[in-house]
Amino acid sequence: MNSTDLVTSFERKIDAEDKIEPRDAMPEKYRLHLIRQISQHAHSEVIGMQPEGNWLSRAPSLRAKQILLAKIQDEGGHGLYLYSAAETLGISRDEMIRQLHEGKARYSNIFNYPTLTWADIGAIGWLVDGAAIVNQVALQRTSYGPYARAMFRICKEESFHQRQGYEIMANMMKGTVAQREMAQDAMNRWWWPSLTMFGPHDSDSPHSGDAFRWKIKRKSNDELRQKFIDKTVQQAEVIGLTIPDAQLKWNEEKQGYDHGEINWEEFKRVINGDGPCNRQRIEHHKKCHEEGRWVREAAEAYQRKIQSINN
Repeated sequence: MNSTDLVTSFERKIDAEDKIEPRDAMPEKYRLHLIRQISQHAHSEVIGMQPEGNWLSRAPSLRAKQILLAKIQDEGGHGLYLYSAAETLGISRDEMIRQLHEGKARYSNIFNYPTLTWADIGAIGWLVDGAAIVNQVALQRTSYGPYARAMFRICKEESFHQRQGYEIMANMMKGTVAQREMAQDAMNRWWWPSLTMFGPHDSDSPHSGDAFRWKIKRKSNDELRQKFIDKTVQQAEVIGLTIPDAQLKWNEEKQGYDHGEINWEEFKRVINGDGPCNRQRIEHHKKCHEEGRWVREAAEAYQRKIQSINN
């Protein structure tokens, strides 16, 4: 198939809302765009295990520890689904990990902030995973089949994470003055970083044009951010938390909330490696990856032995 026929076949499938599958012809730019996006998503799930793992031994009850452990295991599983989806595009998992360790691949900036109190675990579950759900529900309709199918299971599990976080915050708001202050402090620190999870305005995003044209992306960053804000403000009101935005105001005309300006300079600084925990997160991942090398080598040796026996 020549390049013109390839593009025509690909665009016909996109226009017909058919999923693009791994063996289908696709433009190289489409493949590379998906590798960048899916691997970044996978790295975010795996790095995101760290700030919560910090609280496993300090959870306030056995029930809380069990729920947090289940959530962290889910996130590891999400990373595996996504690495597997990216591998169908012709990149190895080793290469994706190498790019992460060398700083050539990124993960969500939100995971470079520290978890200072137990309320931070609630804020991550409610706000961070809540923002992830809004993003990921839209990705269920993305044009690449393996990525879209992974999103269905991931979204179901993320909804559990969001409820877990909201329960923590709601219970703290029913507690002592100190507990309520702790919950509000976590809200104050995690609200604005959560809004940056949707990415910059699409006019400032170099990848949005291709993503819309190829139907990888269906809604703009600002549309998704607005949906998250409108939903979360109401949830905060129910349990008595205050959104830390003096400019937040209901707009009757657009049937949504107007909000203050996001600090995009901080976003760029953190995403480029200068957040509170950037170095810590990557060094920890490198350490664990190296310590687990013998497990991977043993599994590969066992697989080779089984294949030799079968042959």
